[in-house]
Amino acid sequence: MSQLLLEPPWRPAVLWDQVTLTCQGLGTAGDTTWYRDGQRWWQKGGDHVTVTLSGTYTCDRPGSGHSPPVTVSHDWLVLQVPVRELLEGDMVTLRCRGWRNRTVTSVSYREREKLREPHGGTELSLSPLQLHHSGSYSCKVLVGSWVLHESAPVTMTVHARLELQVSARELLEGDTVTLRCLRWQNNPVTGVRFYHGDEEVGRPLNGAELSLSPLQQNHSGHYSCGGRVDSGVSPWAQSAPVTVTVHVPVANATITPGALAHQVCAGDPVTLHCSVQVGSAPVTFTWLHNGQEVARGPLLELRDIDVGHSGTYQCVATNQLGQDGHRVFRALSPELELEVTPGSPWVTAVAVNVGRTLLFLLLLLAVIGGCHWWHRQGPPQRRGQCWTPTPLPPSGPGLSTGPPRVSPSPAPPRDPQVTNVELSGPCEGQRDPRDCDDVL
Repeated sequence: MSQLLLEPPWRPAVLWDQVTLTCQGLGTAGDTTWYRDGQRWWQKGGDHVTVTLSGTYTCDRPGSGHSPPVTVSHDWLVLQVPVRELLEGDMVTLRCRGWRNRTVTSVSYREREKLREPHGGTELSLSPLQLHHSGSYSCKVLVGSWVLHESAPVTMTVHARLELQVSARELLEGDTVTLRCLRWQNNPVTGVRFYHGDEEVGRPLNGAELSLSPLQQNHSGHYSCGGRVDSGVSPWAQSAPVTVTVHVPVANATITPGALAHQVCAGDPVTLHCSVQVGSAPVTFTWLHNGQEVARGPLLELRDIDVGHSGTYQCVATNQLGQDGHRVFRALSPELELEVTPGSPWVTAVAVNVGRTLLFLLLLLAVIGGCHWWHRQGPPQRRGQCWTPTPLPPSGPGLSTGPPRVSPSPAPPRDPQVTNVELSGPCEGQRDPRDCDDVL
């Protein structure tokens, strides 16, 4: 790629500085093509030009392609930063300039949403640079609390002196990963050390690389590296942290409750829960009833079940790992046999007891009714004889007393073959008809 060099080395360049652009790349200088605002500006010219118009410039050298764009500004207020690469630990100066170097006062700088006030003059120094200093900056001129002018924003990027590279970001348990500690633009680095969080994990045997194998889930976390970036006595530099995540395929899917067979009654609610012993998120669950998918999710709730819910149940746990989820892992739980009986034993027992109680009450009522009827009817009357007790003789003065007169005993039963005369009444042939008043 072709490169554009600026003189003076500030960006954005300003027109009143008499900016010179130099194009570097393959091929001869005379074959350089210049572009302004996307249009061909100067074809087959020299490798450097002095800019007289504001705009965005690029150059093209045969075999190198187009250079990154360079902006030449003609605004009333411009914020400039150095063209060079900004590294962690360096010092940088930002300057706010008025049109044609006119004096500006009451300058403030905006770093994203934070305001910074320069300590005298119109320049702002940042030292030592940190990675969090990267961002968008602008400056403005204030008149009281009013903003008179504000510059276009300028993006500033701070690069780490050391960078930790990971050979693969999507890692699975059992894989091998290589950590590389590199200096900015591949400059040499010595005395490299690697850290997992705040703990040192080892020193490389050769160069600035460290291999971790086989990977386990506890290898997940933040890694960084440190080393010396210059020869001799030099400052120590440390890279920004890089997150390493070791993904684990799902395994050992189970269903709770854990028994492999259950007997439930129709109408009873049943809830089954599926889980895995290990497995990186996200994990999805699918329920099978007799081999057919019936639901998804870790819980399977069966309400108002009937005998049709009987059968075998299994859950399938799945997680998709790797870039774009192209590696799919599944774990199948043991089968759970569910048997649904038509009725509840509790309900059956209650029904039997109620039936027995009703039968007992009916028998008791029958006995009470029979006794009551028996007492109302009384003993049966004896027919076919007439018997009247003999009155006792009167007692008193002048009356003789003697042994009581005994009434004759009743006649023995007659022959069942009665005559017409006997059918006229039980007392026919008695001397005194009054003796039969009780019978009649």
